[in-house]
Amino acid sequence: MKPNFELEDKLFQQGVRYVAGLDEVGRGCLAGPVAAGLVIFPQEIDRTLLIDINDSKKLSESKRQSLDEVIRKYALVAEVAITEPDVIDEIGIVGATKLAMERCIQNSLITPEHLLIDAIKLDGLHMQSSSIIKGDQISTSIAAASIIAKVFRDELMIGLDSKYLGYGLSKNKGYGTKTHLEAIFTTGYSEIHRKSFEPIKSLIEK
Repeated sequence: MKPNFELEDKLFQQGVRYVAGLDEVGRGCLAGPVAAGLVIFPQEIDRTLLIDINDSKKLSESKRQSLDEVIRKYALVAEVAITEPDVIDEIGIVGATKLAMERCIQNSLITPEHLLIDAIKLDGLHMQSSSIIKGDQISTSIAAASIIAKVFRDELMIGLDSKYLGYGLSKNKGYGTKTHLEAIFTTGYSEIHRKSFEPIKSLIEK
């Protein structure tokens, strides 16, 4: 089943005007930042424009890029924020993921009245929120947030590939593929690698 507006519509019917979808990408990567995306669609949007939106992991790179343009064109808010690897190592990936999400909320030109968050609970918010398991497969707003975060982060990693040679970042985007791991064991890790993640953590401790 593809994501839809069922959750959003329930909130709209309760009088909530601004419903934001919030999701993260890059949480399990060995290199690069973790990114979060936040999307608010207008209630009156022509939903046929968004019919192809799906969990970003189920879409091709070219499809994500074309949908990123659609989302940014028609959304009221399409915000992306990151937390860098050194901060991930300092506060942990869960805290770093929440920090990226909180930055999205702070940077949003419209204050959300209700957040639909993929699987994460944010504490201390001055707004209503719902943590939705596999939310990017259920809510169009969450799926859209995953798409813009994925496109943004992928482009960032492609840009880093020319600076940090040999890791294949333009292909693996920082994930621990076989070739990426081989490069780490052969040439060592770089400053954008997460020192608190295995196997890098064990390499440092040797």
